[in-house]
Amino acid sequence: MVAVSQRVVVKKNERRDALDSNWAAFLERCGFLPLEIPNRPSMVERLLKKVNSSAVLLTGGNDLAVYGGDSPERDATETLLLEYALRRGLPLLGVCRGMQLIQNYYGVKLKRVKGHVVRSQSIRVRGRRQTVNSYHCWGALETREPLEVWAVADDGVIKAIRHRHKPVLGIMWHPERFAPFRGNDIRGITDFLRGIKRQL
Repeated sequence: MVAVSQRVVVKKNERRDALDSNWAAFLERCGFLPLEIPNRPSMVERLLKKVNSSAVLLTGGNDLAVYGGDSPERDATETLLLEYALRRGLPLLGVCRGMQLIQNYYGVKLKRVKGHVVRSQSIRVRGRRQTVNSYHCWGALETREPLEVWAVADDGVIKAIRHRHKPVLGIMWHPERFAPFRGNDIRGITDFLRGIKRQL
């Protein structure tokens, strides 16, 4: 089972937690069940102690509060999920905003970037070309220890990171938004979340 964070959606003065249904379908293809975590920091630790999650997924959506976002409860919840994974040595994957939260946690500064809301973008992953999607307006050009750069766009914006010593990985593309899902995403994320590999 994978503990999965959710975005905050405000509708008619109601604050709702929401998860793209594609994530449930994607995780099912990977052989996992999703445990959707409510954006209520006071419940996170108790909930995780009740359920035996083997990995953590921080999903996309909502800007971080420090960059103008309006969901500080999500920032707090995801920070607790990150720290829980670090303490227990669980694989943690951050997607888009999830990667930004990891970067922010380790003191990486983000800035506004242009040209990164596209359905198809060529990036360099360890020197090899790969085509991904991209739906973000914030990015970073450098990283900080203990994170290392794993993939970059042609303009230097970092598209993937990993922790040097822990099973923590961040990617800026959305594997759940490809239709159909890509086989290499399924295989790579399955192996990472199972602790078989430290990268995709």
